[in-house]
Amino acid sequence: MATDLEQLTPDGAAYHGEGPCWSPSWGGIRWLDMLAGDVLGFGADGGVSRTHVGDVVACVRPRRAGGAVLGIERGFALEEPDGRVVPLAQAFTDTSIRMNEGGVDPDGRFYCGSMAYDQSPGAAALYRLDPDGTVSTVLTGVTVSNGLDWSPDGTRAYYNDTATGRIDVFDYERVAGLVERRPFVRLSAGERPDGLTVDSEGGVWTAIINLGQVRRYSVEGELDEVIELPAAKVTACAFGGEELDELFITTSAENLPAEERAHAGALWRARPGVTGQPVRCFAG
Repeated sequence: MATDLEQLTPDGAAYHGEGPCWSPSWGGIRWLDMLAGDVLGFGADGGVSRTHVGDVVACVRPRRAGGAVLGIERGFALEEPDGRVVPLAQAFTDTSIRMNEGGVDPDGRFYCGSMAYDQSPGAAALYRLDPDGTVSTVLTGVTVSNGLDWSPDGTRAYYNDTATGRIDVFDYERVAGLVERRPFVRLSAGERPDGLTVDSEGGVWTAIINLGQVRRYSVEGELDEVIELPAAKVTACAFGGEELDELFITTSAENLPAEERAHAGALWRARPGVTGQPVRCFAG
């Protein structure tokens, strides 16, 4: 596979860059400066726009009716088509916990998972927002809830709880939801998987935050591609572009000493030689 790599923004465009998502309804790529609570956009002129939505913004996905659905510090919010952000009821009230990452299932329901600010083991959960506004807890005992995406046929979901050092896979059923969790890939000791996305062939791409890499694993769980970035902390990836053949990659400067901040917080683009899936939109 080709892996042409290009830095799209200056270093430091975000402090903790996360959660890239491409949508034609937005005219391109959005990503997050998560701990600043800002949604970022990349303009045709190469400029970066910044919209503040709360103390923390954890995930953004398009809505079928226009606008976006957001994971914010302790729950969910809707961005209306006119740009207004409307907070919904909190999913939890514990101020030591914040939302972290999520995705939309094949039936249009939005998931966002949490983490403790101090990363206390087992303190977090994965939540689901249904189109009618109902919030439910679908997974407990999580430490750092991270990447979540579905296979092209919608029958499987891949998920990272970073602290486990694994990529897990669930079966997905419309009524039962995520069932039969099991390991898909066990990483080497100390490797920390972060955000992930699934391509049109079913390959699973995951950021390895502490190695400055994005890796692709085949449907069988075999490592078959590694993209090396010059940034120390690589957080997430998502396919986009008009042909869905561009892989957007976010990076972070969070907790890095000055001597390790080269390229930190920049947005990158690779052309890996495979296409992604069209974005799944929240049905609410």
